Amino acid sequence: MPSRPAPAATTPPASPSDPLPASLVVSGLRKSFAGHPAVDSVDMTIAPGEIHALLGENGSGKSTFIKILSGYHRPDAGQATVAGRPLRFGSVDASYQLGCRFVHQDLGLVDACSVVDNLSLSAGYPLAFGTIRGGEARRIAQESLRRVGVDVDVRRRAAELSPALRTGVAVARALRRDVSARAHLLVLDEPTATLPHDQVDQLLEIVRQVAALGVGVLYVSHRLAEVRRLADTVTVLRDGRRVAQRRMADLSHGELVDLLTDGHAVAAARPRHAEPGKVLLSARHVRSGHLRDLSFQVRSGEVLGIAGLSGSGREMALASLFGAVMRDAGLVRVDDTDLAPGRPDRAIAAGLAYLPPDRKTHGGIMTLSAAHNIALTDLRPFWKRLRLRRRPEIAETHRWFSALAIRPARATTARLETFSGGNQQKILFAKWLRRRPRVLLLDEPTQGVDIAAKADLHEQIRRAAAEGGAVVVSSADLEELGAVSSRVLVIRDGHIVAELGHDEATVPTMLRHSLGGESGRT
Repeated sequence: MPSRPAPAATTPPASPSDPLPASLVVSGLRKSFAGHPAVDSVDMTIAPGEIHALLGENGSGKSTFIKILSGYHRPDAGQATVAGRPLRFGSVDASYQLGCRFVHQDLGLVDACSVVDNLSLSAGYPLAFGTIRGGEARRIAQESLRRVGVDVDVRRRAAELSPALRTGVAVARALRRDVSARAHLLVLDEPTATLPHDQVDQLLEIVRQVAALGVGVLYVSHRLAEVRRLADTVTVLRDGRRVAQRRMADLSHGELVDLLTDGHAVAAARPRHAEPGKVLLSARHVRSGHLRDLSFQVRSGEVLGIAGLSGSGREMALASLFGAVMRDAGLVRVDDTDLAPGRPDRAIAAGLAYLPPDRKTHGGIMTLSAAHNIALTDLRPFWKRLRLRRRPEIAETHRWFSALAIRPARATTARLETFSGGNQQKILFAKWLRRRPRVLLLDEPTQGVDIAAKADLHEQIRRAAAEGGAVVVSSADLEELGAVSSRVLVIRDGHIVAELGHDEATVPTMLRHSLGGESGRT
């Protein structure tokens, strides 16, 4: 059975009158890769029960900082203490024993297993004479969930839970009681990146519950609105250096944006849509999984948004149109070409392009270079006499790096996995844009990217439509849909329940239709 490493040496408990040591103190932390500083002389202090936001554009050093705390990376210089005890760098076990806990975007839950099994797989099951004590395992699981404010039947499978509850289970697993290693610091990396709008509040309340236990929380997110509601303190990184550590109450939204962007203006995502023209894509009675009946048309010059809660069928819409998943029924047509179900090759040939929501497992090939990823959608310009010519491939890649402001600008031959999330997404945009598709299907196009990269990608969406194409955007980010869409379809229970013009597509209106607060197609 799984077991934790032997407990580290403990220090005598503080007396009730002694102040509790800080959950985390970091000083002078530095880490470079190939001579380039990823984290440069960073200091940070997190008090017990404090919610401390860590912000910065993609590539600012946030991920490297977290990996140092977890023991994955060993820094070049610096010190850290957790609850007053020095952290031994480069050791995952040492990080755990001192009380560091981590919940990443990939929650690491086993969907086919029950909640109690997911909570027990890492910490181990209670045993009696070599047999699992099922009742005791359920009791411990229920206690772990109650501590963080999660109410769910521990016998349910993880796959049956909402995204917010799944994240809550991952938090409960991270903070499960361990007499050998009490939790002092919880690191949450983009915990709401994949959550529907209506479930964000539920997760924020779980985070507050964790802080109320006296655990320091390091909260990483690109969603500034939720960070301002949640965090006590914020640290901003830029190019690996700490540029600010301030009380959140002392910062306005504009000041926070200025800190993140070095005072450079970020263009507001205001749509500049051309008058809709010819119908480029039509769907009639498409059915796939939870999606029961999807019918619509999108014209050249349009950006069509698709909203809907998790499980509504929204997640299946674009993949089924493209052929990435099989359609159970329905017709899809691009211009005058009917598309066979389950045939992405024919969809591409007809002028469709599809960017899936998970760039790491389906969107790109992380171990290939940026140049290879961009070239993959059409190799014909680079072939001559049965040989793939590298020079024109690199020249094409440089053009797209310049057009989309991809950084580092000269890293065309670097593996995709070495780029920040926002730059990975720009590379995948370039992969499809170079084909000049008739219709661009974008599933969660800015998930997990920073404010500046988001503005850049929104501009590419508007430009694709303005140049005569059509764009369909499916997103859990309702603010994004309201910003870029000329109209929005709302899906609930597998059906379109509302069609909203740009001026009508406000967050409250989209959310009410998604939840069923208003009925009928408008």
